[in-house]
Amino acid sequence: MTDADSVVEVRHGAAGYDGREILRDISLSVTAGEVVAVLGANGSGKSTLIRTVLGLVPLRRGEIELFGTPQRRFRHWERIGYVPQRLGAGSGVPATVGEVVASGRLARRGIFRFPGAADKSAVRDALTDVGLLDRINDPVATLSGGQQQRTLIARALAGKPDLLVLDEPNAGVDAASQEAFAASLARFAAGGGTILLVLHELGPLRPLIGRSVVVHEGRIAYSGTPPEPAGHHAEPGHDHVHPHADEVKATICEWAPTEGTTTF
Repeated sequence: MTDADSVVEVRHGAAGYDGREILRDISLSVTAGEVVAVLGANGSGKSTLIRTVLGLVPLRRGEIELFGTPQRRFRHWERIGYVPQRLGAGSGVPATVGEVVASGRLARRGIFRFPGAADKSAVRDALTDVGLLDRINDPVATLSGGQQQRTLIARALAGKPDLLVLDEPNAGVDAASQEAFAASLARFAAGGGTILLVLHELGPLRPLIGRSVVVHEGRIAYSGTPPEPAGHHAEPGHDHVHPHADEVKATICEWAPTEGTTTF
């Protein structure tokens, strides 16, 4: 792997909140064009991992590089589009769908420049991509939860990033919205984009995922191609990563290849 290929590199990372260590000796590499899903039970540390990668949680030990640059010196944040867990895009100050998506251009154009033709075109392209162009002038508060999540994805896409980082984008949203942003992410990946996302279950995103990383008790327990589920795990609506910590080991062993690549 060359520096040009490296998008995210975590080496022996440790991080946490309020004096409590959540991640312990985490190492993770994501290369250009990969689609990597971070899986794990509730409280396993999977969201903390991507928030640490983005600098939202301080790194206590270890190293992180973004696009070959140490995180502490990284300045090209316009190259990264972040979609947090659904927080209610319509809460707080009233805003239209178009205004929310336009905010995704700030890192690229700067806060002291007025939007230009390229910015307006990027907003319309992003909304078209998630199927919400017809709602561009509507208040975000009038959208469904799934449509609000699609608005946040459009905001990230509008910045024309090289890397998309998403934290459980399909949690608690309707099936139509899940299918819509699965198609959007597939187009982004087909254009050479890199995706790192936290998922509770793969759902409609399964065909897109090239590699899965399972986080268990703050450590990476498995990294590899996500196998197809079998038996009752293949049934619609089944949670392939269980929310119960005491079931995680069994779940990982069930998913992992038989050649002993799973560690605890």
